[in-house]
Amino acid sequence: MSWFLLRLAIGAFGLWLAARIVPGMHIEGTGTLLAAAFLLGVVNAFLRPLLVLLTLPLTILTLGLFLLVVNAAMLGVVAALLDGFTLSGFGSALLGSMVVSLVGWFFQWHGGGAREAQITIMERRDLD
Repeated sequence: MSWFLLRLAIGAFGLWLAARIVPGMHIEGTGTLLAAAFLLGVVNAFLRPLLVLLTLPLTILTLGLFLLVVNAAMLGVVAALLDGFTLSGFGSALLGSMVVSLVGWFFQWHGGGAREAQITIMERRDLD
């Protein structure tokens, strides 16, 4: 499994779990779930760094807590772009982004990171 597909699967699982436990967050169907995971990855790769940079003074002032708002905004952008993905408000976006972040963090911490796992697999192939 490639690094990209593994990250997509982890993101999709985080979104699925968030949709199951966060009131006001709803994702219709597997296709929408996978599209949301892909789009969230793209938004986090391109838009989030810019937003983090622009809000750096506020993030420093709040000791990093404003990053929760930035994460919720990224989830809100994805929900606005996809028809089958709905958020009832900022609270749902905030809780949903926290669940998605915690799931990603757990897999990163528990699995040693997807990139490191891929490197280990590639090293084992070289040894054979």
